[in-house]
Amino acid sequence: MNTLGDMNQGISTRRVPLRQFSVPLSATRRGARLARLLATEKLLAWELPLDPARLIVAELATNAALHGRVPGRSFRLALSVVPPRTLRIELTDTRSDRLPVSPRATVAAHAESGYGLLLVEELADRWGVRCEPVPSKTVWAELDLGSEPSVSGHETSHRIDQ
Repeated sequence: MNTLGDMNQGISTRRVPLRQFSVPLSATRRGARLARLLATEKLLAWELPLDPARLIVAELATNAALHGRVPGRSFRLALSVVPPRTLRIELTDTRSDRLPVSPRATVAAHAESGYGLLLVEELADRWGVRCEPVPSKTVWAELDLGSEPSVSGHETSHRIDQ
């Protein structure tokens, strides 16, 4: 199990994307739904597997709309395929003062909500948060696009890059 302390280790390295897509969306439930639909269309166009990527997009976009919302400001969805064969999903919002906490520490045993980042942690190969110089943050997740899906499951690691 990873802890919030694990989230602070490491620095993200930039890789030149092979393919990329980026779009600003309204920080509303409609914008979150549109993020999922646009991601689905882009994944189909790139001939990449839809799941679990669109579920991760849905969870991160919903978080951006609900918890990263600043009236009158949008959030940004970015998808890229980076070497060797990794799908990177990024959601950037304007609330750098509201960083996500370790999902295992925040979900109560019988809670009806709060499972979004826990789901992202389980589905993504890596995820984390990058604080930006302007008042914003980017929550990102990466999926390794190997030739065949792993039968044994995903080993996850996450961090906050500052």
